Amino acid sequence: MRAGHGISPGSVRAAPQEARMATRTVVSVVDDIDGFADAETVTFTYDGKTYEIDLARKNRDALAAALSPFVQAARSTSRKGAQRPKSSGDEDAAAVRAWAAGKGIEVSSRGRVPRSLREQYENR
Repeated sequence: MRAGHGISPGSVRAAPQEARMATRTVVSVVDDIDGFADAETVTFTYDGKTYEIDLARKNRDALAAALSPFVQAARSTSRKGAQRPKSSGDEDAAAVRAWAAGKGIEVSSRGRVPRSLREQYENR
């Protein structure tokens, strides 16, 4: 022991620090047809129904090539003033979550989807 301190050299221990862990969630969008990575969400409407599919470059190009003669011959319509039907069902929430994941937007996998995110989805 040192004089005047009352503490022996081996008796002092550092207080344990709380273990800190960082969590990072990575969403990888894969092609819905062949499973390749680096896919992007493609949205299209056919016969009044809107669809989304995740496609990598090869399949996006194939879809574009297949639709090209139809798109070239078609008339473009405006969405201005058109309202999408509002739905708060589970299927709609799942579609919003899938779209958000494809865009790299973080959203909880459970619970209510925020109104601002629903609006972004509806106005895409």
